[in-house]
Amino acid sequence: MRSALAAGPDLPLTVLWPDGDPIEAHFHVTEVGRVQKDFVDCGGKVRRTVTCLLQTWVGEDVDHRITAGKLLKAFDHGAEVLGVEDLPVELEYEACNVIQFKVVAVERETERFVVRLGGKHTDCLAKDLCVPSARTAGASAGCC
Repeated sequence: MRSALAAGPDLPLTVLWPDGDPIEAHFHVTEVGRVQKDFVDCGGKVRRTVTCLLQTWVGEDVDHRITAGKLLKAFDHGAEVLGVEDLPVELEYEACNVIQFKVVAVERETERFVVRLGGKHTDCLAKDLCVPSARTAGASAGCC
């Protein structure tokens, strides 16, 4: 994401929900964080996911606009916790509840960058053990 934004630091950002509608243009990025989740799946395998989480907030300052360069500065401020990895980016937004979306694309258009969001979903990570149709003959019974 950073390398794409660096190509046009003065361009504004438009963030699009998964349905294609834009979020409010006057949003702020209030936090840049590294989120590490260590867990055991239902098959007993230890796993880890690491993401960069951008927390957003929509205030009453309707004249506020974020540019690619401002977001790059936020990434720079977070460099100490983000490290050097090129992490998948997620966006956190409050709409009655706090919700998170994956950033699935950053596209440069003539006059702006478009950040496209996609949903997050749950999944069984041990389908070969848990889902009867995914088991091979002689496999153990489901774990879930």
